[in-house]
Amino acid sequence: MGTFVYSSSCLSWKNNLSRQVISSHLVVPHGVTEKGCSRIKAAACSKEDVHVSQDCEKSAGSLNRRSTIVSGVSLISSVLLGFPGEGSAVVKQGLLAGRVPGLSEPDEEGWRTYRRPDDKSGGHGVGWSPIIPYAFSVPDNWEEVPVSIADLGGTEIDLRFANPKEGRISVVVAPVKRFSDEIGEEATIEQIGPPDKVISAFGPEVIGESVEGKVLRAEVAEHSGRKYYQFELEPPHVMITATAAGNRLYLFNVTGNGLQWKKYYKDLRKIAESFRVV
Repeated sequence: MGTFVYSSSCLSWKNNLSRQVISSHLVVPHGVTEKGCSRIKAAACSKEDVHVSQDCEKSAGSLNRRSTIVSGVSLISSVLLGFPGEGSAVVKQGLLAGRVPGLSEPDEEGWRTYRRPDDKSGGHGVGWSPIIPYAFSVPDNWEEVPVSIADLGGTEIDLRFANPKEGRISVVVAPVKRFSDEIGEEATIEQIGPPDKVISAFGPEVIGESVEGKVLRAEVAEHSGRKYYQFELEPPHVMITATAAGNRLYLFNVTGNGLQWKKYYKDLRKIAESFRVV
């Protein structure tokens, strides 16, 4: 932390007839001690005048309190307003807990890749073991949306992304033990079930209602030896990519309203099919 330079004036009476003003410039570190105050008195005040010494003590004490307040305000300003200064990086990290940025720079087509940061805090209700990172691609104008513990989408929502004009994304990461005690620590989506069973069991968690008669497309893709179930439902308009890794089930959901679906369908499908557990 820095130091504060101030000017203090003490009155010293001589022979009770004349008065002289003594000004001194002192450098006082944070947390002025009683010993430090004694130096102030020795440099600027007469030892023989008790009243003047007390005034100096009060002045130094007042400055110390003022320095502490100014220091606190300076720290808060550096954090809230983005001013550079000591301590700002530490506090900013605290403010970003659970929401550490993971977006790459845009590629030639203006798309970014999001990768779940290794140091991101665990999802709500699923933090009992590490979450294997996942990644997906989005256009440059999509942004992360804060996830609350009170999120109506469920306690296992790990991430939300959105663009008000184009659509929304949510990522559900759930322990596989919630579905079967027979699945081990290295689960695969095939162990959880075939595509029709998976969408019947977990589709309602995404759309809030039965998926019967709503599945327009069901496909199986494989990337780096891992199977991904891909579904398209309507209504509501939603694409779901499901897979498993470690002891987790991943549901990657891309949705939009009718107008968004009609105008941005190609991009929304590209987002849905880009999901990978890495």
